[in-house]
Formats: sequence, structure tokens, C-alpha cells
Amino acid sequence: MALKRRNKVNVSFSMASMTDIVFLLLLFFMITSTMVAPNALKLLLPQSNSQTIAKAITTISITADLKYYINQDGDLKRVDLSEIEPFLNKVMKQNEETYIALHADKTVPIEYVVKIMNIAKRNEIKMILATAPEE
Repeated sequence: MALKRRNKVNVSFSMASMTDIVFLLLLFFMITSTMVAPNALKLLLPQSNSQTIAKAITTISITADLKYYINQDGDLKRVDLSEIEPFLNKVMKQNEETYIALHADKTVPIEYVVKIMNIAKRNEIKMILATAPEE
């Protein structure tokens, strides 16, 4: 008894649905990638040819208009100079081997950078001065 199927199964594969999914994912990643760092400061860092590879726990930034910002865990907060030392003491209590990155715009007078470095020295905190690579 020979039974034959009336409907044949189509074995061809259509890529149309796969390309739709790929384009939707591409669109999603392009839109979300523009929102990655909305709290970033625009600083022109001084240039240097030597780089340090130590990972900083937090960063202190000084903008061109002499405002201080602390960035910890992606949370950017504007602070006064008097608030920096208690903050660094709190960070030091949490982590023994702490590196703090100092981002200072290249137009900032050196005395403001030295004030932050003196605070770190008083509290025995290791500080990294962030620079841009030389061209």
C-alpha cells in the first residue's frame, strides 16, 4: 500500500525574517549607544607620552570655569573644594588600595590642581593625573 502525500514540505529557507531582526537589533544598539555616558564632562586634558595602567576607584574633575566634580560609579556630582576631603576619607575607609584619578582641564591654573593633590597627600591617597596621549 503506497501512500503519497498531497502536500509537499518546502525545504527552502527565507532570510527575510532574519534580516528584519538584525536591522531591529542594529537600530536598538545605535539608539542606546548614544545614551551611554550622558554625565560626561568635556575637558581638554594636557598631553603626555607616558601612561599609567592603574585602575582608579573614582575621579575628581576640574573644569575650565574652576568647578569641581566627583564621578563615582557613573554618578556625576558637583561639589565644593571643602567637600572633597571628607569624600576621599570615606572612599579610603571602603578601599585600602585606592587610586583617585584627577582630570583637570589644561586651562586650569596649576594652583587648583595642587590643592587637590595636597588633599590626597595629607590623607595618603594615591592620585593619578589624567592626560591625553600626545599626537
